Amino acid sequence: MISALIVAAGKGSRMGGKTDKLFLNIAGRPLVAQTWGRFDTAPFIDEIILVVRDGRQSEFAGLAAKYNFTKPCRFVAGGKERQDSVWNGLQQLSAQSEIVAIQDAARPCTSLELIQATIEAARQHGAAVAAQPVTDTIKLSEDGQTITRHLNRAQLWAVQTPQTFRVEVIRRALAQVRAKSLQVTDDTAACELIGQPVRLVLGREPNPKVTLPDDVPYVEMLLSRKS
Repeated sequence: MISALIVAAGKGSRMGGKTDKLFLNIAGRPLVAQTWGRFDTAPFIDEIILVVRDGRQSEFAGLAAKYNFTKPCRFVAGGKERQDSVWNGLQQLSAQSEIVAIQDAARPCTSLELIQATIEAARQHGAAVAAQPVTDTIKLSEDGQTITRHLNRAQLWAVQTPQTFRVEVIRRALAQVRAKSLQVTDDTAACELIGQPVRLVLGREPNPKVTLPDDVPYVEMLLSRKS
């Protein structure tokens, strides 16, 4: 059984304004509905867990009804940090779940081919992540004002979502994070803590996340092109 865990509990503070970015209308649907719909139509996904801000479960249930999402779905209250939200979601997976694809709710352009590729890589290697090689020249700055040193971009990858795992692997990894009271910026960092290799899966199409207001027109253009 393959599960999708969509993390939709963030506040989106970098977007500014009073509107929750996940409910911004982008290409005819709320942003989160675009992402959700992508996984709802994926024939290889058996269930969807949405981790949402507590008290907003009814709003998400309304989206499911409005857009006729049909996959079995459960809503789980998020935690203080993203890693806590993911942990809460993992506790609600079906007992039969073997693979879980963890997705940012604000990343709606992920192709079904990329999702499936991360699933197959996770099945084989235990953990996998959608990623693209860095094309810009990258510099390290220790003080945020001047360049400290040059980094070799040939060795650098920008990781995205889905981040996909055998269920027992990511549960064990995040359990270690929690036991050590650590904070990690993404789920693959938890795997590094337990020495679990993470397979890079090349994404050949744009797979941006809506973080800042300037991201909206670009994502809307990509979604309009796909539709």
